[in-house]
Amino acid sequence: MAKAPVLTPQADDFPRWYQDLINKAELADNGPVRGTMVIRPYGYGLWERMQQEMDARIKEAGAQNAYFPLFIPQSYLTREAEHVEGFAPELAVVTHGGGKELEEPIVVRPTSETIINDYFSKWVQSYRDLPLLINQWANVVRWEMRPRVFLRTTEFLWQEGHTAHATYEEAREYAAYIHEKVYADFMVNVLGIDVVLGRKTASERFAGAINTLTLESMMGDGKALQMGTSHELGQNFAKAFHTQYLSKEGKQELVWQTSWGSSTRMVGGLIMSHGDDSGLRVPPRLAAVQAVVLAIKGDDAVLAKVREIGAQLKAAGVRVHVDDRTDTPFGRRAVDWELKGVPVRIEVGPRDLENGTAMLVRRIRGGKEPVAIEGLVALLPTVLEEDQALLLQQSRARRESRTAEVSTIEEAVEAAVAGGWARIPWADLGEEGEARLAEHSVTVRCLIAEDGSVPEADDSPGNVAVVARAY
Repeated sequence: MAKAPVLTPQADDFPRWYQDLINKAELADNGPVRGTMVIRPYGYGLWERMQQEMDARIKEAGAQNAYFPLFIPQSYLTREAEHVEGFAPELAVVTHGGGKELEEPIVVRPTSETIINDYFSKWVQSYRDLPLLINQWANVVRWEMRPRVFLRTTEFLWQEGHTAHATYEEAREYAAYIHEKVYADFMVNVLGIDVVLGRKTASERFAGAINTLTLESMMGDGKALQMGTSHELGQNFAKAFHTQYLSKEGKQELVWQTSWGSSTRMVGGLIMSHGDDSGLRVPPRLAAVQAVVLAIKGDDAVLAKVREIGAQLKAAGVRVHVDDRTDTPFGRRAVDWELKGVPVRIEVGPRDLENGTAMLVRRIRGGKEPVAIEGLVALLPTVLEEDQALLLQQSRARRESRTAEVSTIEEAVEAAVAGGWARIPWADLGEEGEARLAEHSVTVRCLIAEDGSVPEADDSPGNVAVVARAY
């Protein structure tokens, strides 16, 4: 009788595979309130590494971290009409506190443009106060009707950047810098995920923005996932909150603003982009544990050697974990580490010790081979970089092979329904065609220029619409 697979195969039921992996790899659990999640230590370790890598890039862009309240007076949101209209269905509102009905309802933070602008209006007085570059690591609440762990949850973790500038050009350049040099650099070079950089159509734009830049990635089932966004807010919020400054010429001017965010949704993207039927595959540059050294048996000499190997790898800068839990069967431990997607396993038993070798198991490329123990420290950095590059190659190859060039709405729908993307000239699609796509649960993920770059405007000649079903 065939042994039942640990995970539901992707080809049989991709959503079930996704949920199985989250459970079996101990990434997260559903919270007690519908749509919430409990992120378990291994899953949170992935998010912590994402935070570290992103935070370094954000600070390199000149932004400083701050913190703003979770509770926002409801009246703040009503000051910017498009903003409140866009978020109204997702708001969680507190009406009672301390056993009494509140004089004014309080909104639980869905995003912080309004409350941050209230303080920007106090902090910005002169052109000398600009640019003001702030980032916040926080949780937000958006009431989710169809929750899915990491992808769409009522409460999730994220970073949100908010900036104020003296000119439109400066704000536009900064939003583009975050889009490319912070987000795309991190997603491509650390997550190993291929992303398409583009601009959202007017109907998909962030509520209150004049332009939204997006990063879209193809998941293992061919659907798209929005991995992060950077918004040009123009002067919409500045007008609503009177955020202005005294210019060098002595005139009162409104600031120009940006906001930008990425969230724990990236953990879901990591799973669905790199995971396979054996579990997660974590990119080496991201992995909190790049290599795990396993003792096959509780032999004293074996235990001493795995601890020695662990110490040597750690000293060489490898993020390593020594698994010497020999009271748990080796097979079970090996499967657990495979599910968790640790890039490299180094397995050592009595026979290996006699031969001066260890079994090197590569999770990303696959395969295993005996290697000299004395050569591990020199070998591992090369192995990890090879496997990092392979994940990006596979991610890019999937998108390129499953993206169709089409010229009609019908062909675009057919490609998306079949589990892929389509590219269609925006001039042939337009807003009317975009509405027709929506009838089939297909959306324009972004607009790109003919050469693949980010277009200057929605109606730039030669714009191409990237079309897909999405999470």
